[in-house]
Amino acid sequence: MDGAVNMSYEIRWARESEWAPAMNMIWRTFLEYDGKDYSQEGIKNFFDFITDSDLYSAFLRGEYQMMVALTQGRIIGVGSLRNKNHLSLLFVDGAYHHMGVGSAILIRLCDYLEREMGERYMSLKAAPYAVDFYRKLGFRIVRPEEEHSGIRVTSMIKVL
Repeated sequence: MDGAVNMSYEIRWARESEWAPAMNMIWRTFLEYDGKDYSQEGIKNFFDFITDSDLYSAFLRGEYQMMVALTQGRIIGVGSLRNKNHLSLLFVDGAYHHMGVGSAILIRLCDYLEREMGERYMSLKAAPYAVDFYRKLGFRIVRPEEEHSGIRVTSMIKVL
């Protein structure tokens, strides 16, 4: 991806037709980067989460908000919110890592929470691979790494 650092991309709220391509990108990226840190149980539980019809229904009702980053119509990043101010998913296609896409999505979501929703903080549960990324963006650890159903996470928070 020579020169891709200067590429342009759009960040906006996801459309219904983008749900499946977004979840497919998340699954591929999870397997490549996060999956190696998880047990088979954790991998299965993550897959079950992103393919849950209730999650999709919540998205359609506007209760599970999702932003996408696109370049030339292709989804290269996804960030989603649940329970008002909890970052549920943040994934960037591996070909676009270290180019600011994830940071840009996260900043947009934080701005939305603060300015439009009046929230005072964002919470998240970071995968082992992502803890340092979130630290660099102002999140702090509030609980040491835990494992639930084979999924390893570190609880973090950022005051907006």
